[in-house]
Amino acid sequence: MKTSSKKIVENLKKDIWICTKLTIIFGIVFILFNQAFTIKKASLVFLFSAMYSFVLGLGNGIINDYLSEKWDWVSQTNQRVWAGIIATISYTVVAVLLIHYVQYIVIYNNNPANFFKGHFLWIHLFAIIFSLGVAVFFHARGFMVNWKASVKQETTQHEIVAKTETAKFETLKSQIDPHFLFNSLNVLTSLISENPKQAEKFTTKLSKVYRYVLEQRNKELVPIQEELQFAKTYMELLQMRFEEAIRFTIPDEVSNAELKIVPLSLQLLLENAVKHNVVSSMKPLEITIFEADGFLQIQNNVNPKEAIGKGTKVGLRNIADRYGLITDRNIEIINNNRTFTVRLPLLTHVKNRIMNTQNLENSKYVKAVERVEKLKEFYQNLISYCLVIPFLIFINLKTYARFQWFWFPMIGWGIGLIFHYLEVHNYNLFLGKNWEERKIKELMKEEEKYK
Repeated sequence: MKTSSKKIVENLKKDIWICTKLTIIFGIVFILFNQAFTIKKASLVFLFSAMYSFVLGLGNGIINDYLSEKWDWVSQTNQRVWAGIIATISYTVVAVLLIHYVQYIVIYNNNPANFFKGHFLWIHLFAIIFSLGVAVFFHARGFMVNWKASVKQETTQHEIVAKTETAKFETLKSQIDPHFLFNSLNVLTSLISENPKQAEKFTTKLSKVYRYVLEQRNKELVPIQEELQFAKTYMELLQMRFEEAIRFTIPDEVSNAELKIVPLSLQLLLENAVKHNVVSSMKPLEITIFEADGFLQIQNNVNPKEAIGKGTKVGLRNIADRYGLITDRNIEIINNNRTFTVRLPLLTHVKNRIMNTQNLENSKYVKAVERVEKLKEFYQNLISYCLVIPFLIFINLKTYARFQWFWFPMIGWGIGLIFHYLEVHNYNLFLGKNWEERKIKELMKEEEKYK
């Protein structure tokens, strides 16, 4: 009970701080928009901003926290949903009308008889719809947070073995991208006629790359010095292809010659950096490899290719799965939209191979990173919808109410938002939730019976 009360107090402090920042931000925006530069007008703007932020925002936040404490989102979903709907609608309607009464009747001395007439009615409606949209977003976010915290994945022994074999297979497939070989041969063809000496140098480096792949692909660990030397040769090969469009920094020495990493992990990460980022002389790709805090860190600037879309992260999952088989240390992924960094644990030995549900924690981490990115995009889309659509409704009804064109963007964007939600939650509209995973398991069982 003490823990619950402490959590409520912490959430309340956080909500108060958020409402304070919103009050200041919206206050400044509306002062500039309405050119309310006198002390009286500015004070009124901040007062109204505080009323909306604290009465509506903080009030709905307290209701949300209270209902989440009383009814669990996962085990008592129906009760929590209906309680949220009833409480949020009731409170929002009353709060909006109260704020508007103080604002328009008490402060601006309008006739109380006109409070539910004319343009006042549209102002009430707009504020209620907008507030409910924001409240729905926070309720949905609360549901996702609680659902993810309560649901734990349980993996059977058969699934672990199958996943391990799949990871090994995908690793072998992804060690050298066929496109890389094709592009390298094209470069070599052009160099033979233009610069024979450079072509000879290119061929030597290409042969070193493939020889290393053949020698190391079946090993569990390789000395870090060997992997760095291979990465340097690989990057020199890429630099001969892209010239000034790619730059790299790779250390010549390591702190401890006994340190090891998973073989060919650097090649996969370097290949991904080139694959997913723009590589041009105007926007050069800069890759840095360095050792820090027991990790080998591979960092590159982020300049994503628009046409390629979101990556599948197959390469990262392969590396994570291979690390999960030999160590309890996790790889780490850091993306701040300016630089993308992957931290590979530096090892000295391989752990005893005991199959359990923790062996693939690295892979789960990579999947979690991918899932969080998708959720962030969905929440950003939802927030934009909740902010823009009510604004369009207000503009439409205020300027030309006879033709309600706001329905078109509201429905069109809404349909897109629904499909975005289904994609994030791995739900196929026609085939049901987690159809892809279920089909994979079904095919695996059929293959097992066949064998």
